[in-house]
Amino acid sequence: MIMFDNLSDKLQRVFKNLRGEGKLTPENMETALREIRMALLEADVNFRVVKQLIENIKAKAMGEEVLLSLSPTQQVVKIVNEELIKVLGSHESKLRFANEPPSVFLIVGLQGSGKTTSAGKLARWLSRNGHRPLLVSVDVYRPAAREQLKVIAREINQPLYEGTAEEKLPLALASAARREAVQSGRDVVLVDTAGRLHIDDELMVELQELKQQLNPVEILFVADAMTGQDAVKSADEFHKRLGITGVILTKMDGDARGGAALSIRSVTGQPLKFVGVGEKFDALEPFHPDRVANRILGMGDILSLIEKASAEIDQKKAVEMQRKLIENDFTLEDFRDQLRQVRKLGPIGSLLDMMPKVGMLKELKDVKIDENEINHVVAIIDSMTPSERANHMIINGSRRRRIARGSGTSVQEVNQLLKQYAQARKMMKTFSGGMLGKKFGKMKLPPGFPFGQMPG
Repeated sequence: MIMFDNLSDKLQRVFKNLRGEGKLTPENMETALREIRMALLEADVNFRVVKQLIENIKAKAMGEEVLLSLSPTQQVVKIVNEELIKVLGSHESKLRFANEPPSVFLIVGLQGSGKTTSAGKLARWLSRNGHRPLLVSVDVYRPAAREQLKVIAREINQPLYEGTAEEKLPLALASAARREAVQSGRDVVLVDTAGRLHIDDELMVELQELKQQLNPVEILFVADAMTGQDAVKSADEFHKRLGITGVILTKMDGDARGGAALSIRSVTGQPLKFVGVGEKFDALEPFHPDRVANRILGMGDILSLIEKASAEIDQKKAVEMQRKLIENDFTLEDFRDQLRQVRKLGPIGSLLDMMPKVGMLKELKDVKIDENEINHVVAIIDSMTPSERANHMIINGSRRRRIARGSGTSVQEVNQLLKQYAQARKMMKTFSGGMLGKKFGKMKLPPGFPFGQMPG
């Protein structure tokens, strides 16, 4: 499931219908606005946000300049894009840091929202972006919560302040963790606070005391995107009683509607700072309103894809791979290494979601990705000898049976991989013979290469 999938499909249908009209009129514009309103409401966007958004779009789109322009539909898309960006927050809202370290971040939210996991993900993100975080759990009511953070800290290789036997209260634990950060040169203290199944006075009093004593630069509310408008309502209540500075929205990869993301900024007045897009500890992304608006309208998010690739892909290997492709020296071992590099970027479905859904790429949203198939491909190549990986032509029937046994797959799957690999080499040979190194033309992948069937 891809975030904003449903909304994106419906909005693109609206724009397609407008293009079919040939000319914009007040009548067909009203129809389009009605369909956009329904699409937003069905995406679980807060009704007040929808009302304001439609009013803003209508005020701009019904103007004479748009109706009489040479490309009225593109003008409408531009207006919708601009208004979506405003609703989402206009620009990326970065974390704030204290002038004198350590900066204290309070991580707050309801029980079960993914608060503790988000604290770990944020610690990992901070450490990969030049900071030295220290984690501490002040949930003294649930030993399991503190143990969970301890396990997470170990997995992400980040320090955790566990406290002493005397430090039994949240205030004592948090204060001691800040002292530890000063002594050990840690510049950010991430305080994972207690949660409840609902908002109550006892919880709020405790959080207000922590806020007063620690003077945090960030109070980050963690909300579960899957709960939709309940997440927005909780964020608003926390803000009114505590004064949050931003929101981390978890499980965005599982929410095809996206109503919470589109509502939180307008309802609370506070920015969405990060979104959780998977279970792995590196699956936390800064929230970019303009990029998200582009994705909703099918324009893709190439910048995020480039940033992800720059952070994860070995540049020397990439240059070497480019040489091999040009010289048609692409072996099965190279193919396997490429798959491993791509896997570092996260689920293939989320990568395809970043591609523009226009022109020859519009069918990408229909590509069905079986992540297990990638594992099978890697297992098959791993079961080959170095000489077989270097020269696929020597892989005869008996070798294929041995490779299938070794990889836990079937001979048919081995045959299919070798066939697709041979097709890819043939394509690369044709490509490098004429266009590669001169000018890129349209490239049509062979059916199913390398992950699954292309539609149609």
